Amino acid sequence: MSFLRRASRVAVASSIHGNVQRRQRTRWAQQDQTSTASATPNTPATVADSAAPTPDILDQLAKLGELKNAGILTDAEFDTQKARLLAD
Repeated sequence: MSFLRRASRVAVASSIHGNVQRRQRTRWAQQDQTSTASATPNTPATVADSAAPTPDILDQLAKLGELKNAGILTDAEFDTQKARLLAD
């Protein structure tokens, strides 16, 4: 593979990686704002709330797995984001 072809592929991969990270940060910031705004301090958590992950969280975990398999996320980044999703 020529140097220019390899450099162009690296540039495209880097651009895609940056866009994915930017979208994730924006999405997670919006989720944090909505969860903070909707949470009331005196509301007790029910068993049903923590029993099983919601389909939305499962979709996000699947997307994280795809990003990890594609090499966009490292193992540490994947574990960090997975823990953040499951903690919500």
